[in-house]
Amino acid sequence: MATVHVAPPVLSAPGRLLSDTWSAMLRVLLAYRRSPGLLAASLAVPVVMVVIFGYVFGSAIRVPGGGNYREFLMPGLFAMVAVNGMMPTMIGAARDVGRGVTDRLRSMPLSRTGLLLGQNLADLLVSTIVLALVAAVGLAAGWRIRGGFADAAEAFALLLLFRFVMTWVGTLVGLAVGREETAGQLAVGLFPLAMVTNAFVPTGGMPGWLRTIADGNPVSAVVQACRELFGNPSAPGPAWPMQHAVPATLLWCAVLLALCGPLAVRRFASHGR
Repeated sequence: MATVHVAPPVLSAPGRLLSDTWSAMLRVLLAYRRSPGLLAASLAVPVVMVVIFGYVFGSAIRVPGGGNYREFLMPGLFAMVAVNGMMPTMIGAARDVGRGVTDRLRSMPLSRTGLLLGQNLADLLVSTIVLALVAAVGLAAGWRIRGGFADAAEAFALLLLFRFVMTWVGTLVGLAVGREETAGQLAVGLFPLAMVTNAFVPTGGMPGWLRTIADGNPVSAVVQACRELFGNPSAPGPAWPMQHAVPATLLWCAVLLALCGPLAVRRFASHGR
């Protein structure tokens, strides 16, 4: 009796994209499962910052209008969680290039977009857990949501969107750098991005030139949007991004994603050529 060989089904382009995206997601999530310390490290920094800024420095910082400083602070810490998505993806992408993982993946019949998309969606899932845990710590520290449920849901959606965008920025930079050590050193560049903002202090007390930079920082737009949606104290200032924080956040996300997403895929596909 002749043996009948059944050929594997041929996936359409969208089906292949979904399949490769799912496989890449599982690869990253399994890494977190094998190393739970990665999740703990992602949570530790915001929790420490709640304690340091909320209780140590908070007594010396005055919020315009006399609001609660910890309520002023928490949207800034949520934004820091979003910004920090850039660092692990940047270092991870550079590590994969340096160790030849990128070359092995490129040699397989896999969707380049699906591989990067899956990795960044896995990070988004993990960051959802981190945001929820940081929110719980904030509630224990005295932070409250003063707005409605729909507004709060919109604020968290903006934070996750910004985190997703930051992972694409990190992926592009990591692929361009190609060395884990260099990517780790570049992570220091996140410090001014995070600090020259309205995340920890009102920008009204800054010198004029520095306030202009801080108010134009995309992180400041995210922070101000969250403060408005959560109903927390804020000091927006006259700059357009501060007066229209939600549209400004969406505009920044659209521009950064449209720029960094295709460039990251192209860099991944052309690496080594």
